[in-house]
Amino acid sequence: MTTVLDYRSDAIVQLMHVPPQECDEQWLRDALQRAIVLELATIPPYAAALWSVKDDQAEVAKSIREIVFDEMSHFGLMCNMLTSIGGTPTVTGATTVPQYPGALPGGVRPELEVYLSGLSRDSAFLFSEIEKPDNPIALAETYTSIGAFYTRIAEVFPTYAHLLTGLRQIEFPMAGQHGAGNDVVPMRTIDDVLQAIEIIKAQGEGTDASPENPFPGKPGELAHYYRFREIYHGRKLIKVSDSAHPKWDFQGDPIPLPDSYPAARVPAGGWANDPSNRPTPDTAAKLSTFNGHYSSMLRSLEEAWRSGTMSPLYSAIGSMGAMRSAAREVLAIPLPDGSGSTYCPEYLYTNAT
Repeated sequence: MTTVLDYRSDAIVQLMHVPPQECDEQWLRDALQRAIVLELATIPPYAAALWSVKDDQAEVAKSIREIVFDEMSHFGLMCNMLTSIGGTPTVTGATTVPQYPGALPGGVRPELEVYLSGLSRDSAFLFSEIEKPDNPIALAETYTSIGAFYTRIAEVFPTYAHLLTGLRQIEFPMAGQHGAGNDVVPMRTIDDVLQAIEIIKAQGEGTDASPENPFPGKPGELAHYYRFREIYHGRKLIKVSDSAHPKWDFQGDPIPLPDSYPAARVPAGGWANDPSNRPTPDTAAKLSTFNGHYSSMLRSLEEAWRSGTMSPLYSAIGSMGAMRSAAREVLAIPLPDGSGSTYCPEYLYTNAT
């Protein structure tokens, strides 16, 4: 049974402090559970920004949409890893579901405050910081990243390869529509595990040699970090030096921000906690509808990997579609404070009724 600590804890930091030679089976199960919640935590802010874009076909919107699908694939792969070694993913409950605004789960990048809002240069900057690798090719900065946590998991997992059973695995094809590497595949061997971790890291951070995603939806597609940096800088990332060690910089064609709903940042605990923008009953109902679909999706995802069956996964996909429609209704409602901003979905977990 996987131990689930409070979302606000520094569990991942604690796990990273354990020397690799002392990482046991429980360490691995705990690490995979934390990785699952970490992947889950990135999706609401990205999706909120995506749904704020009024034109679904805008290039920026299409780019963010592919990143969201990548993150969904990463979530599924990590769930398969945990169930294959006998664990049970947990993604529901007041202490497990990500809370916004706040830090990433487990103490990763504690200096970041992750929030929900519409798309802006500021939110694109935040998203790039979430995805930032230890050694960005386009910048000379170093510090601990999400990728470092996955690297540790990859270092420890081979010692416990014998635990892999291939049971309760969800298989869902996504590569045909969203690019190589995006299939959610069973974790039956250590090679399956290490390949999946490589895909997750490369799609998010790129590689040591290139900012490009080696598992793309289309040729030349950048890894998440660099795509978000393009949106932030408003310029395409291009190669500016073709030497033995090529240099890249944001000096390419302009990338304008698409027309979007000016959704404000959701306050802690939701809009009911903002005296200036407390929702009317009609707005509160729309916010509640979105939260209900979100909560149903999480419960269905949890059930899919608890049972190893596809029916709950299809229910989760249905809830995702309903979330998008409900979000668009919320995003179109102006805030009462006269700022010109609009409401943003809250992503609050509610218990089943």
